[in-house]
Amino acid sequence: MARLKDRYEAEIVPALMKEFGYVNVMQAPRLTKIVVNTSLKEAIQNIKVLETAAAELALITGQKAIIRRARRSIANFKLREGMPIGAMVTLRRERMYEFMDRLFNVAIPRIRDFRGVSPKSFDGRGNYSLGLGEQIVFPEIDYDKVTKVNGMNVTFVTTAKSDREARSLLAHLGMPFRQQ
Repeated sequence: MARLKDRYEAEIVPALMKEFGYVNVMQAPRLTKIVVNTSLKEAIQNIKVLETAAAELALITGQKAIIRRARRSIANFKLREGMPIGAMVTLRRERMYEFMDRLFNVAIPRIRDFRGVSPKSFDGRGNYSLGLGEQIVFPEIDYDKVTKVNGMNVTFVTTAKSDREARSLLAHLGMPFRQQ
């Protein structure tokens, strides 16, 4: 079982129940899934760039990435409907907690000039999105084999009813929020 999941069940749920006055354990917010997404405009001309990005995403998350296609055509970007432009991975259960543990304890501290993640990136429904500028902060990626540095979006989907509950949950899980 994942170390973070054990901590969630043993320490975090009772702390959240006390903090928000929940009566039932099932009322406590929990993490549903983590979605890791990357998009590359160079994929329009060169499909190999997208294949390497999907392979790197699979290395980082431990799960095969799905190639995402354009939903509609945009003439200014020379993009046609159905063209592959990105890759994404949806993590749940054990892999989700393992990825989160590696993200908070290994990858984020390796970011240069890091002062904490923004506490304003909630969507109003208890979900949090985080942008990473480069994939080389993860130790699974070999810096010498990287042809192009590309960023990614990481979205944490929770069952929290408000941003306050979600922020408390993520802070208890170890998210390094910036102090205002």
